[in-house]
Amino acid sequence: MNATRTSSAHPSVMLTLANLLERLEHSVEPVGAEQYRSVIRHLVQAFQSAERDPEWAHILDSYPATSELYENLHYAHAGLCRSALESSLHAELQAKAALNKARLSASTQSNQGTPRGED
Repeated sequence: MNATRTSSAHPSVMLTLANLLERLEHSVEPVGAEQYRSVIRHLVQAFQSAERDPEWAHILDSYPATSELYENLHYAHAGLCRSALESSLHAELQAKAALNKARLSASTQSNQGTPRGED
């Protein structure tokens, strides 16, 4: 019977898993680690067997937690391929500003260390 299995996960299964992950991510009640891992494990299996069709893309577009999981699994090959360019650029600019601020602060602190000429 396993030989007749289809090669793609049914869209309703993927939709259910994506919805469940979203609910777990935003739950105000504590979520058990095993329950969370189970949902992730099933979603990973769905990713591996899913055909790249419009329904699957719509699920990734509609469920941020699922989209983030997908990106993390494919980061080595595609980077943040599903993140909006504007938010990625904004994050990069914030990181550069933070690094420059830290560099300037470190430079200022090292210049205020020991007065020159007193060595």
